[in-house]
Amino acid sequence: MGEILFTAAGLYVLVLLRAGGTFALGRLAGAGARRGRFAERLSTPRFQRVERAIQRWGAPVVAVSFLTIGFQTAANFLAGTLRMPLRRYLPALFLGGAAWALLYATAGIGALKVLSKLFTEHTALGVTAVAVLLLGALGVLAYRRRSAAAGDSTPATES
Repeated sequence: MGEILFTAAGLYVLVLLRAGGTFALGRLAGAGARRGRFAERLSTPRFQRVERAIQRWGAPVVAVSFLTIGFQTAANFLAGTLRMPLRRYLPALFLGGAAWALLYATAGIGALKVLSKLFTEHTALGVTAVAVLLLGALGVLAYRRRSAAAGDSTPATES
């Protein structure tokens, strides 16, 4: 239990620094981000969805974003560009960051224990499990790159 709490505390510090830094960058960028080279990225459907959710629901969106993958950074950055007041942002950061740290600490420690048991008691099975995980990750990466390349190569229509 102590190792989970120690890991969670370390992850909590990291998430506070990373998410808080992302919020600060968004706040500093402010309106300039919507005019500069980030303007194109901020106009993607994903960022637009996050922005609408933050405008409608506020801090709870930021807190819940920590339990998602790929939504967290956008939520923190956009909360900064939208100039969410710190009295609303900080509780969302502390609560969401704590949930994220505990989730990742327990899942991470649990996965490491399972893998170490596999390696010590059933080495061949452990190696197979790691190989399957790596192949799966490589497959997802290849699929995403192929999808992104297909999206970028769509012919432009002339008007």
